[in-house]
Amino acid sequence: MQPAADRATLAAFLTAAALAGGNAVGVRFSNRELDPLWGAALRFGAASLLLLAVMTVRRMEFPRGRALGGSILFGVLNFGVTFALAYYALVRIHAGLGQTILSLVPLATLLLAVAQGLERFRLMAAVGTVFATAGVAVISRDPLGGDVPVLSFLAILGSMLAFAQALVLVRRLPKVHPVTMNAVGMTAASVLLFAGSLAAGDTWRLPDRAATWWALGYLVVVGSVLTFILYLFVVQRWDASRAAYIFVIVPVVTIVLSAWLDDEPLTASLLIGTPLILIGVYLGALRKRPA
Repeated sequence: MQPAADRATLAAFLTAAALAGGNAVGVRFSNRELDPLWGAALRFGAASLLLLAVMTVRRMEFPRGRALGGSILFGVLNFGVTFALAYYALVRIHAGLGQTILSLVPLATLLLAVAQGLERFRLMAAVGTVFATAGVAVISRDPLGGDVPVLSFLAILGSMLAFAQALVLVRRLPKVHPVTMNAVGMTAASVLLFAGSLAAGDTWRLPDRAATWWALGYLVVVGSVLTFILYLFVVQRWDASRAAYIFVIVPVVTIVLSAWLDDEPLTASLLIGTPLILIGVYLGALRKRPA
């Protein structure tokens, strides 16, 4: 029987993946009315205020010294750089290619963790990433079709690497409560996103449609606050490369939710790709490792 701590971490892993799966659908609704970077800045700005309020109510202390600097750097990488690059890339490239590139986060995390002396190279983790990425490519439906602008491809690749390095960074830092690290990180990232939105010439306005408000509400409370608290909870307890497998479960949840909420048709590719993803997650994250 698994220890209670292992079961709690596994539950947090699966819950975070399920909740994060709704983010892409929420962003899709948000982008129909709001400029992308403005929508991202609004989302993380509101989420940071909510997290700061939780810290105030619970009388949680701000980190200091290396922990504070690390929390800021985590936020810049995990929320600022990643989402700015991803929003830029997804204007011009197929979402399927974006999901396929992001499904390489576990492999990139493993290689970065090995290069930085935090983990040993594990063959099963690499094999698991291959299976999972193949599954994401299948359910994303022809992700490599059409011309891919070089800058957009480099942007989504940079987003993937920033996600991976942020995971490794958490393992190198002094342990900080997930609420506190997210509050500090999202605040720092919000400043960058607001600046980027201003530089891009976005229109700063609040939504008029009820659907956009519902999408923003989900993105702030569930997709940002709850998801990333659980995300950090997992990262602080598992190896970074193991926790990164959240990124290959998310596309399956996204497609199912999109079919329900946004009338996106379900195809046989979901039935073919999902088992490949599950095999990859088992090999890379859930399979019991030899001592």
